[in-house]
Amino acid sequence: MGFLALCALWPAAAFRSGPGERPERPRITGIDHVTIYVSDVNQSRKFYSDVLGLAMGCPQYTGPETCFLLPRSSQRVLLRPAPAGDGTRPLRNWLGEVAFRTDDITEMQRYLRVHGCSPGRIQNDSDGAQYFGVRDPEGSSIVFVHRSASSIGYAAAPREISTHLIHAGFVVKDMAAENRFYVDLLGFRLYWYGGFKDNATDWFELQVPDGPDWIEYMLNIPATADHKELGVQNHFSLGVKDVHAAAAQLRSNGLKTFDGPEIGRDGKDSLDAYDPDGTRVEIMEFAPVEKPCCHPYSAEHPSP
Repeated sequence: MGFLALCALWPAAAFRSGPGERPERPRITGIDHVTIYVSDVNQSRKFYSDVLGLAMGCPQYTGPETCFLLPRSSQRVLLRPAPAGDGTRPLRNWLGEVAFRTDDITEMQRYLRVHGCSPGRIQNDSDGAQYFGVRDPEGSSIVFVHRSASSIGYAAAPREISTHLIHAGFVVKDMAAENRFYVDLLGFRLYWYGGFKDNATDWFELQVPDGPDWIEYMLNIPATADHKELGVQNHFSLGVKDVHAAAAQLRSNGLKTFDGPEIGRDGKDSLDAYDPDGTRVEIMEFAPVEKPCCHPYSAEHPSP
């Protein structure tokens, strides 16, 4: 899909035209999907299906991407071939897009337009979902999706690691600019922040306004970061009840090497696996097992 422009975020004074003319923001209830760029679709399919145990194939979806379904949450992980380019400007973010669910796609598009953004046109997907895209102030691709509840029951895949995609993280350079978009405009709310040192902020987490899923700013990343480092930072996370049981399942699924499990600075027990292109898939328990560093949690945790 095409994205026309970054959000300009017009000041509030621009809207003093009269009551009833300024739309209310529709609800944003969670993450709908993440799209991951991959260099070899067949190789990556094996990782996401055989290693992570995700169910390949989404109900009624016939789009060009490979779609993996998390049945209980009806969330998706999509694989998209990485753009070829000309070799002079390598792709820096292999987390291609983060998509959020909204209960009114038309009003969400209107809301963004009124506030200085240039969202794309609303499109209909093959599975009946409606969506449009926009870019945040730093150029990250964001999609809003309205998806009707499916009446078809889908059982969990027998080897799947998780049934809930709980967060996505990406490199952020200007936190103030991003906060004007995610916090001031969209209503995201603080979940937690912290750093490698107690007086530093290297991670800043914001929950969607009407649900427990969150995004994570990955801060203080040098402009010279290479593909490997950027693959660590631009990531997504699957929630689990017991990360040690998930580690055992990963080994049973054939993955012999991964980082962790270990308790992070956020107090949560987690591990890190990497897809064939080095994109980090964080597998994390829903709730902390000990007190986090730096700052207490300020919102409720997601649940299984």
